[in-house]
Amino acid sequence: MREAYQSDLRHIVDDLVDMAEMVGTALEGATTALLEGDLALAERVVTADPHLDARQVELDAKAVELLARQSPVATDLRLLVATLRMSSSLERMGDLAAHVALIARRAHPELAVPTEHRDQIARMSVLGSAALQAASEVIESRDLALAAQVEKRDDELDELMLTISREISGSDEDTYTNAQVIDLTLLIRFYERIGDHAVSLVRRIGFLVTGDSLDALGDGVDVQVF
Repeated sequence: MREAYQSDLRHIVDDLVDMAEMVGTALEGATTALLEGDLALAERVVTADPHLDARQVELDAKAVELLARQSPVATDLRLLVATLRMSSSLERMGDLAAHVALIARRAHPELAVPTEHRDQIARMSVLGSAALQAASEVIESRDLALAAQVEKRDDELDELMLTISREISGSDEDTYTNAQVIDLTLLIRFYERIGDHAVSLVRRIGFLVTGDSLDALGDGVDVQVF
């Protein structure tokens, strides 16, 4: 019985890593669709999002069942509690990737991102993907030293968001169309929030490993994400 229980816990972690891989695929596809105007790829990202939602529901059901059936304590309890929050963050990251794809689809056949911001948006996507990949590794290995890389990438995402925002607000009225202003404002927010969720993931692992509150793992407050 104990061996089966430990196997169930390992499967919980495997499911989280699988969800992270699904999100990574969605983010990469959404950005490619955005920057290259690939309508078919944008549609695939949007269509795939409900599958990620379903994985969250399945994973949460497994965690709740183990909580009810096994009455876990200590690290096992923290793992299952953290799982319920991490699955939510991963599902939301998938939603954000789908939102990027929706902007690409809405702008088609035009490109939503003006030429002067393509490199910046591409960089935001790279940083978000790298943060997600590192967070996935932290979930699997519980290597808290790696968590600092996630926070560093999130800081750079924040700076890029502010830079683009300042460039938009400081531009002449005829530099961007109204649609471009709206799309860029949304896009930089989506990518920045992906970074926030990656930070939230590694802080949950910090709680799992150390038992310390989230506030003790960061700058004094938990990341605010939606």
